[in-house]
Amino acid sequence: MNEVIATLKNHRSYRQYAQREVETEALRTIIEAAQAAPSWINGQHVTVISVRDEERKRQLSEFSGNQKHVAEAPVFLMFCMDFYRAKLAGEIEETSFEAERDVDALLIGATDVGIALEAAIVAAESLGLGVIPIGGIRRNTQGVIDLLKLPKYVFPVVGLCVGYPEAEVPKQPRLPLPAVWHEESYNPDLAGYLQEMNDSNRQALKAQGLEEKDWTARVAAFFAANPEYGDAKRTLREQGFACSNLEPDPS
Repeated sequence: MNEVIATLKNHRSYRQYAQREVETEALRTIIEAAQAAPSWINGQHVTVISVRDEERKRQLSEFSGNQKHVAEAPVFLMFCMDFYRAKLAGEIEETSFEAERDVDALLIGATDVGIALEAAIVAAESLGLGVIPIGGIRRNTQGVIDLLKLPKYVFPVVGLCVGYPEAEVPKQPRLPLPAVWHEESYNPDLAGYLQEMNDSNRQALKAQGLEEKDWTARVAAFFAANPEYGDAKRTLREQGFACSNLEPDPS
């Protein structure tokens, strides 16, 4: 197993960080790795905003549902899908900008952000840093947009806490591989694999001295309680993504 694969398979989520600055050169390396990731038509539809300011991190922590590790991380990276540059390209070339009405633009932007995010995670971990992605920033995207002064056609998708880990943490269990890797076509007979995941989750929690809970219970409860997560339905429109107005086809 080479070092890259070892780093990927050893991923953990860190919420506590040592009182140590993340060096500017390390941060630059992380961002360069994210920028080197592939993107649709090489459009590079991702912008990363690094935040070190304590007050800004505090506000981002509140926007994320009061996740204190957002405020305590030495650096918080905001990953945004960015079509502002594409809009400027259209102005330079004197063409119309139709992406704002194309729902595929949302898929492009979210996909490109996800690819860049993983590149940043691997780069950070290879440097001995610990991270945890923060999807909670979508609870209050309007607050993030205002705080970071995001122009139209730029939208915050996910954040990333970055810092040197205070202590080692256990790896979280993963689904059995056949639940994720389907050969040739999708196999919907997954109930047995989910029960295996429940067993693994309970064992992991027990080893940490925590209350034993089923993985399926956690996932089911989340999606039952969050039929519409955050304010993105409104703020996507306000940021110029008219495609978010689309309603399901009644047929």
